[in-house]
Amino acid sequence: MNARSSPLSGIRVLDLSRVLAGPWCTQNLADLGADVIKVERPGAGDDTRRWGPPFLKDTDGHDSQEAAYYLSTNRNKRSITIDIATQEGAELVRRMAAKCDVLVENFKVGGLKKYGLDYDSIQAVNPALIYCSITGFGQTGPLAPLAGYDFMIQGMGGLMSITGERDGQPGGGPQKAGVAVSDVMTGMYATVAILGALHERHRSGLGQHIDMALLDSHVAMLANQNLNYMTTGQPPARAGNAHQNIVPYKVFAASDGHLIVAVGNDTQFRAYCEVIGRPDLADHPDYCTNSQRLAHRETLISLLEHIMLQRPRDEWISALQQASVPSGPINNLDQVFDNQQVKHRQVWQNLPHPLAGEVPTVASPMRFSDTPVQYRMPPPLLGEHTDEILRELGLADDSPD
Repeated sequence: MNARSSPLSGIRVLDLSRVLAGPWCTQNLADLGADVIKVERPGAGDDTRRWGPPFLKDTDGHDSQEAAYYLSTNRNKRSITIDIATQEGAELVRRMAAKCDVLVENFKVGGLKKYGLDYDSIQAVNPALIYCSITGFGQTGPLAPLAGYDFMIQGMGGLMSITGERDGQPGGGPQKAGVAVSDVMTGMYATVAILGALHERHRSGLGQHIDMALLDSHVAMLANQNLNYMTTGQPPARAGNAHQNIVPYKVFAASDGHLIVAVGNDTQFRAYCEVIGRPDLADHPDYCTNSQRLAHRETLISLLEHIMLQRPRDEWISALQQASVPSGPINNLDQVFDNQQVKHRQVWQNLPHPLAGEVPTVASPMRFSDTPVQYRMPPPLLGEHTDEILRELGLADDSPD
């Protein structure tokens, strides 16, 4: 039997995005087999190419011009340099868009209209094109003209009001996440939206405009915290490492370190109580149900904290896992990539690279039984594929160089 092709084999994506949200989306599409053509500014390229150190070391051990940030989100793509601010460059992008299935851009609202590269202009030459715009606040509304950055969106979108230690506690106050989650989640939602539009196109034969906003995506991802507020009218507060709705579900100090205990139901609480040598707590009227444990959180947690200090971290984790109580360590990234499960899943991948010999990349979490993600290409050098792409599209005579 012939091997099945990748899920998006035959789909061509024109990537006019930069930094994180857009490139995260297009890397997903590239991992799924799409041919992603990354359009970059001549001589400069994606802003993140310079967001270092750290930079990738070349074969002589010297810093290259490829920042680790850029490398994290641009594998499996090809790079072409075009100055879209020139009439010739804009026309070349239009002609490329006519031969593509998807276009992704993250310019300010209206930013591409002056070049004739906005949705209406491109849709006129390719009605089947799926055109995805990613902005801070969307294409409509009072804030639409403003630039949006992950940090400010984490604040405006409510995440920082529920992240960090409780007010009045040491270190209390608003805290951003350690990763640009607004950008990453917007990239993920954009990926889903594009896949949905591609599926719909099989029926209608037509493309459409997808309007993705960091703020929309950020608010949407707050999940249960949104409904905690929407059903009560009370905004949830920061709870540190505790959970707003479940007890005990937090970080505990052991005799030699810290561990996470995540008791998700009453059966797990009973098993937890057996492990810690206090089976009576599972039948106590103040603690026998999660609702009661929430109502008596402070008393219960104070008692459990004293107990958890009595044994070493790994001893607790081993005993709790054997009892099917969710628990685990708090690892740094060195420990993450040394973890046996992470090694088994081959999360660390290496790709050949023209400057460094090879470059590390993190495996896609999308695991297919019959059409696996293929790590075909490292993040491209600036303009590395310009001539190749123009020849393939029959546009070689229009090279901007």
